[in-house]
Amino acid sequence: MPVQATLFSRVLQHLPMAVLDRAVAKHGMDKGHRALDARSHLVALIAGQMIEANGLRDIEAVLAAHAPCLKRRRIQPACKSTLADANKSRAPQAFEAVIPALLAQLSPTQQRMTHQDLRLIDSTFIYPGAKAVNWAQLRNGLVSAKVHVVFDPKAQVPTFYELTSSNINDISVAKSTMPVEAGATYVFDLGYYDFGFWAELSAQDCRIVTRLKKNTSVTVLENRALAPGGTILSDQIVTLPKRLAASRKNPYSQPARMVVVTIETGKVLRLFTNDLTSPAEEISALYKTRWQIELFFRWIKQNLKIRRFHGRSENAVRLQIAAAIITYLLVKLTHIAAKTKKTAARLFNSLRHAMFQRIELSTLVERIERRRPDKAPPPIMQMELAL
Repeated sequence: MPVQATLFSRVLQHLPMAVLDRAVAKHGMDKGHRALDARSHLVALIAGQMIEANGLRDIEAVLAAHAPCLKRRRIQPACKSTLADANKSRAPQAFEAVIPALLAQLSPTQQRMTHQDLRLIDSTFIYPGAKAVNWAQLRNGLVSAKVHVVFDPKAQVPTFYELTSSNINDISVAKSTMPVEAGATYVFDLGYYDFGFWAELSAQDCRIVTRLKKNTSVTVLENRALAPGGTILSDQIVTLPKRLAASRKNPYSQPARMVVVTIETGKVLRLFTNDLTSPAEEISALYKTRWQIELFFRWIKQNLKIRRFHGRSENAVRLQIAAAIITYLLVKLTHIAAKTKKTAARLFNSLRHAMFQRIELSTLVERIERRRPDKAPPPIMQMELAL
């Protein structure tokens, strides 16, 4: 019997449509959008991510060409102007509500956070174009914005993101909108240099690993013994300055730890942590994991459409960022279901070139792994010519 579903339809199977529909009804997000409902709008933006669309005309053409394949999922094609109007006016709350549901599929067991659960915090710049100057700011001559992310390196997924103008400090977003998961370990760099933020994390039983600035003086309470050799130069129990200014008290007053390490380039770093018991080598290794969020930023910029935007308004950019994150999570879920030895990026590249083929996911995996199917067809026997 021929396969009925396309590969794109199989990717969309992981999309929690019920969650989307409830969020749409809650926020009334289909009012005023009779020509394009939220479900079709989201799928159009996901398709744009997968086909590397250069604009809304590309999305329009692909949806129109494959309209019969999408009809079974109640997805209707839309013209360029309809998509542009929806990007400009439809609020992103319903699309953003899908992300926690996808994360729950990737981490089905919700347990209490422990220090083994890592969260990496950082931001990356995006450039929505000169017409976005009314909400984004100039940076090095380009109109730019920031995407602030909390990243789970174990699951390799973002657990939180926020879009702001490039002139908004990282620490401002962390203190105002970033959710804190009590008991987790947070690793971050100098963009989050705020003793009040550190104190808040410590108060929620979070372990923190970050860097100290060169001009921050500390009071050494104890010098710990070091193993011979290695990259650890010193391991000390310290306290931060009691006052930040003549009239401002430091909110982080408890004893902490400073581990001085040297990295491969020869640069010396002063690492700061509230973990007083773990080996110094573990603290150094935790700080090195921060590189994984940089790899995540590189992956989404190389594989998804967040370098060029289909709209210049803040709403359109936010919708496209939400669609990119959703597409990334769908690829992760599809990669798990495929059970392939190839990387998620390799599978994603194959999916985007065969997304409307009516084949099983296992067939695509067999092709990219260059192996024979489990049940090979019997060989065709050639008839012998009688002499």
